[in-house]
Amino acid sequence: MSKLWAGRFQKGSSKLLDRFNASIPFDKELFLEDIQGSKVHAKMLANQGIITSKEKDEILKGLDQILEEIKKGKFEWKIEDEDIHMAIEKRLTQLIGEAGKKLHTARSRNDQVALDFRLFVQKSNLEIVDLLKKVISTLLTLAKNETLTLIPGMTHLQHAQPISLAYHLLAYASMFKRDIERFLSSYERNNYSPLGCAALAGTPYPIDREFTAKELGFKAPTLNCLDTVSDRDFALEILFNIATMMMHISRLAEELILWSSYEFGFITISDEYATGSSIMPQKKNPDVPELLRAKTGRSYGNLIALLTVMKGLPLAYNKDMQEDKEGVFDSVETAKISLEILEKVLGSLSFNRKRMEEATKIGHLSATDLADYLVQHLNIPFREAHFITGKAVAKAESLGKDLSQLTLQELQEVEPKITAEALSYLDLKNSMNARSSQGGTAKKEVEDQIKKLEEFLNSL
Repeated sequence: MSKLWAGRFQKGSSKLLDRFNASIPFDKELFLEDIQGSKVHAKMLANQGIITSKEKDEILKGLDQILEEIKKGKFEWKIEDEDIHMAIEKRLTQLIGEAGKKLHTARSRNDQVALDFRLFVQKSNLEIVDLLKKVISTLLTLAKNETLTLIPGMTHLQHAQPISLAYHLLAYASMFKRDIERFLSSYERNNYSPLGCAALAGTPYPIDREFTAKELGFKAPTLNCLDTVSDRDFALEILFNIATMMMHISRLAEELILWSSYEFGFITISDEYATGSSIMPQKKNPDVPELLRAKTGRSYGNLIALLTVMKGLPLAYNKDMQEDKEGVFDSVETAKISLEILEKVLGSLSFNRKRMEEATKIGHLSATDLADYLVQHLNIPFREAHFITGKAVAKAESLGKDLSQLTLQELQEVEPKITAEALSYLDLKNSMNARSSQGGTAKKEVEDQIKKLEEFLNSL
């Protein structure tokens, strides 16, 4: 059987062209969306009197049979069919005859692929949101039990101020909250139907784009058909959203790797999600977070690839755009499995709370608190208080102590005006709870952050 578009050609396609031109090896992923769109298109054609009700019924029945064949692995994918659209249309015509040839009335592969791809991306946006919700929920469950667990808060990977483990975990929950908002925003912005745009300029047939848009779950039809068939912003957005989300995952993965090392010893990753060495029997490697870190680069590559494909294209559809799908399929699959395994790893972590608290006694984490005491209680200007505190840190180091361990006498050797009240400022738990401004690490603020994040999840 010759190609469906072969009427004006005198020679058949070369086998090399078939291999180079075909997208069917990867766009067969869109079979559900293609059949869904074709069924709605057939219903609209019948509603508008463009095909008969009998022809519509034959088309729907044939499409259902094709769907079953694909699901059962009985559908024969042929490279010469070029793409998913041609493969299904050809099989439909084999099954039902002339009625199958009428399905493509008032439609082009340009709006057909734009529809299929958009339906896939829209579905994927929501699937990723559901997985992100599970990750946030797991982080919140962990955080509720760790509001008083001290760890060193860091800047420049240097010990800075004491914070709670819960507070640290909530920082990542906040990142993933923004990711959810991005995916949902993209979903809303791109929830418009391309079907009915045909090749680029619409169609002379009396179609009903409002009907097909509503049936397919879109808000409305797209505005301008010339733009629509060449628009891949929706694909770029999901690639960007995934790349940003994977960057957040990579940052968390990096800390899981550090925290699981002997140098930190803050966490133990479950044996279910770690691997061993082929030569060193003592090794337990954090391969899952390492792979999560690496897959971030892969998602970046897919985004840059499609941006590069699109950057110089004239209106409207160009064959270059066939390169839009593989990267999206890959990024979506990468995002989904990454979120699934991240949630499992987080849920099975063991925390070494004693080691975390010991780490807060390294690096003089309550230094800022001493400076605040000098300002608030001794009315010393902050710059001078900063200098005095620096001298107190030097004193502690000369004694082999942490600042929080200095006695009143040792503090008074630095600044005679210091009173016993200063000792409570140097207490690490007091230091953590003193930061009670909105968004801070104090227990009551952390509990409020947990509450707000739970309300966010419940609102979705």
